Amino acid sequence: QVQLVESGGGSVQAGGSLRLSCAASGRTFTRYGMGWFRQAPGKEREFVAAFSWNGRYTTYSDSVKGRFTISRDNAKNTVYLQMNSLKPEDTAAYYCAAAPSPLYGSNRYAPYAYDYWGQGTQVTVSS
Repeated sequence: QVQLVESGGGSVQAGGSLRLSCAASGRTFTRYGMGWFRQAPGKEREFVAAFSWNGRYTTYSDSVKGRFTISRDNAKNTVYLQMNSLKPEDTAAYYCAAAPSPLYGSNRYAPYAYDYWGQGTQVTVSS
């Protein structure tokens, strides 16, 4: 049973930084595709960033490119999302997701392509 547990959310002022963590357990994740998504109240879940655990791809949404960085610690089975230069429009619940194989093309950006989800962590950015 795959489990994903996010942490690191909080409240910051615009321009600040946060680092989210996603601790993964229950499988060997070396062939998994991982993603970060976010969802603001009243809006659909939105793609933020994705990578394959084997290092074949890393991709970001245009809205966070250059400000957010996804990384991983293989020994800890943990994925990180470093978020810099935060803006009020980044306010949302952030979710970690996993797919049991690397994803291709538009599937990397689609919530339906991921089989496992964490419970989410709230990020609030004030102006």
